[in-house]
Amino acid sequence: MLRLISLALALWLTVPAVAFSQTLQDILQTHRGEVLKPGRQSVGVVLDDLVASGFPQAVPFLEAWRDREIVQRDSDGLFFRVIAEGDTVTLGDLDTGAELQAAEDDLTESRPNGGVRRAIGDALVQFQLSDPDIVRRQAAVEAIARSMDASQLAPLQASIDAEPDPALKETKTRLAGMLGALFADKTETRIAAIEALSGDLSVDVRAVLNRLLSTTAAVAATVPGDANVAQILQVGTNITHSEAYARLVAAERAPALVSNDDIRAALVANIADAKVGGVPVHALGTDAGRWLAYDKLAAEGLAPPRVKPQAQADAVAAHVFYTAYIEPDAAITDAARVALRATETNVALSQAIDLGLDALSLASIYFLAAIGLAITFGVMGVINMAHGEFIMMGAYTGFVVQQFVPDYTLSIIIALPLAFAITFGAGVAMERLVIRHLYHRPLETLLATFGISIALQQLAKNIFGTQARPLTSPEWLDGALMFNDVIAISYIRIAIFVLALVFLAVILFVLKRTRLGLEVRAVTQNPGMAASMGINPDRINMLTFGLGSGIAGIAGVAIGLYAKVTSEMGADYIVQSFMTVVVGGVGNVWGTLAGASLIGFLQKGIEWLNPSNTLAAQTYMILFIILFIQFRPKGIVALKGRAAAD
Repeated sequence: MLRLISLALALWLTVPAVAFSQTLQDILQTHRGEVLKPGRQSVGVVLDDLVASGFPQAVPFLEAWRDREIVQRDSDGLFFRVIAEGDTVTLGDLDTGAELQAAEDDLTESRPNGGVRRAIGDALVQFQLSDPDIVRRQAAVEAIARSMDASQLAPLQASIDAEPDPALKETKTRLAGMLGALFADKTETRIAAIEALSGDLSVDVRAVLNRLLSTTAAVAATVPGDANVAQILQVGTNITHSEAYARLVAAERAPALVSNDDIRAALVANIADAKVGGVPVHALGTDAGRWLAYDKLAAEGLAPPRVKPQAQADAVAAHVFYTAYIEPDAAITDAARVALRATETNVALSQAIDLGLDALSLASIYFLAAIGLAITFGVMGVINMAHGEFIMMGAYTGFVVQQFVPDYTLSIIIALPLAFAITFGAGVAMERLVIRHLYHRPLETLLATFGISIALQQLAKNIFGTQARPLTSPEWLDGALMFNDVIAISYIRIAIFVLALVFLAVILFVLKRTRLGLEVRAVTQNPGMAASMGINPDRINMLTFGLGSGIAGIAGVAIGLYAKVTSEMGADYIVQSFMTVVVGGVGNVWGTLAGASLIGFLQKGIEWLNPSNTLAAQTYMILFIILFIQFRPKGIVALKGRAAAD
């Protein structure tokens, strides 16, 4: 007998590879009931065995099971995938993929519900983390980031070392850190993961830290010793008496208050012989009468008793109101609180930098719009209300060029000098025909240029219509330069800023290093003395006005890439342009730069304080500038020379 047992044991030990080699079908047959009629509580056993098997055919099975394409053949209980349906159903073998035919009445369909299908999707993610196709691996990582489930931590960590793509490996490591902070087994591991997240500006990291610090309101006679208390609430300071008592009622630690409606309903329901609780009905016209009658009903057990104010106060005083962290481990919440504080500090600093970049970008736009006006207004003293329309003409020039030159980069290169030429000619014509006859008559100049601006707007409407026209930027200006999740600036704004710097350098060179610049500065400081030295002030005025108008045309091309191109676009910048020139200092390039910077940063700062009302922000900015001019009427950089006293 012992020999037989030994022989049987030896045979059993020598053939495990044959007797116990499993296929996917074998696993499914082991869990036949769960596969055919899966439930959210029972499907986990099937999924665990499939994941542990590592079978490559498990992935297409799970996909088909999730999509309700798995059927069981009733005659033998085997499972197949439905490939095609017709007079006979075409099935696919789950292990070999071989196709076979079956009658529809011999098949029972497996129909997992929504919860089961989500669980199947989670199991698929674990397979896809190591899929040879990087697209599938990326999809799996994205699915984990959406679900943030504890079951995904181990397979995600296991897939990191073998990940060949550096960017995806970094993403997996970062995601594993967030999951580790939430679900790691050991407190030390979780704290290390939380500390690694400290200072990270991304929204998902902040969501993880806030999740660790989420709280729930609680009330007790004394604070439980095992509670991870976030804050003890002081009644009357952190929480009102009525809110405190309402929490007691919700926690079933105090009787509910009786409302006036409840009292009225009880009184009406208990009227008998023109009395309620022995109180005549005619005595119920006052609160005291109603309360007396109701209290008698309560004493008789016909209504719940009223809770007197003193009883409410005593109940509140006998309890402690607090908020407790949902996370029970205080060491975890302490680490999360420190990490979140560091993150919020970095976020605030990054927001300040981002706001500064926005202000700098806005200042460069205002500088481009105002520099031409600074030249004409500073040298000639002409209040040109049509300056915004020269900006509009430049923007439309860029639009027209793009209709004939489809290469957007080349079209912008052509449009910039062409816009300068067109608006330079328009400015010279305007100076020769109108402005030169109105020197030293500022009111008439203002009215004349205002009329010209209206005429130019109407002309643009007649030619281009009232709809906004696109001035498309080249592809290399699409998108934004991202420093982190908070700091970003579009490439178009960077290009406008660079263009503003180029303008500044060119204008300074013209004014400081050329004969025209010397003559302009001479006429600006003392026109009479300049004329006596052989300089023709009339010619200089014409060229200066043309130069200022031409610069406005180039600015229009740049602004058109960023803003809408319409016939009224110049009106959006004329007020800011005048404010920039006046605040910075009339006739001074550096003053214009300073004025544009002040207005740009001021406007962005006010908008940050009041982001819901940009109109109010502009109003506050104008009021500030009015006050500024009262204290420094000559602007930030005052003009020097005799002209400064004019």
